[in-house]
Amino acid sequence: MTLTDIEDRAPPTKRVLVVDDDPAMQRMMSDYLGSNGMRVAVAANTFEMSRQLSAGSFNIVLLDLRLGQEDGLDLLRDLRGKSDLPVIIMTGHRRDEVDRVVGLELGADDYVTKPFSLRELLARIRVVLRRVESAARPAQESGPVRSRFGQWTLDRRSRRLMQADGGMVALTKGEYGLLLAFVDAPQRTLTREQLLHATRVHEDVFDRSIDVQILRLRRKLEGDPSQPSVIVTERGVGYIFALAVETD
Repeated sequence: MTLTDIEDRAPPTKRVLVVDDDPAMQRMMSDYLGSNGMRVAVAANTFEMSRQLSAGSFNIVLLDLRLGQEDGLDLLRDLRGKSDLPVIIMTGHRRDEVDRVVGLELGADDYVTKPFSLRELLARIRVVLRRVESAARPAQESGPVRSRFGQWTLDRRSRRLMQADGGMVALTKGEYGLLLAFVDAPQRTLTREQLLHATRVHEDVFDRSIDVQILRLRRKLEGDPSQPSVIVTERGVGYIFALAVETD
């Protein structure tokens, strides 16, 4: 076996973009993640993040929500509008629950709270990357490709929701995970706990965040979100996706 053969069989190095305006944090995370086989680039603001993302491909972004005069949530919102790149947000205090909830609802995949253990950060990165890779495989290898319900078609390969007239409806990661849970169990009651698991929201987030995502998804699916007929509330239990679903 040649060296080339070994290199070809080796797992690809994961590329991480650290967005944090603290040089000490940049160095600490770069050194630790680099010593664990990852390639790390750093950015301190919106301009540098955009430049790094334009210059190369990354597997995951670590995004601090406190960036001097800039709001990390704005960066996350902008990034989610352009890409499905996995994001772990970093918050400064355990009491910043609102930031964590909003960040997760904007499409972040997980969070860590400063000060955090570098070992925990590495573990969370690996979990998120495994989750993303395993979520991508079934759509490519087996199972239904499209789910049809009412006037809608959900394409699982492209993760796109299409109307009967061909119009596209943008979904956040949380909304997509929520809709997927519903179409996989139509006309059955799903509890908030089941929906939290399906959308992969962090365990520390109150289950009321599901109600917020339900409201946003209703606005995209329902003719009148104030009188829902697609996602129906089962009081004290959870929600029911009332439409029949066909898959192929």
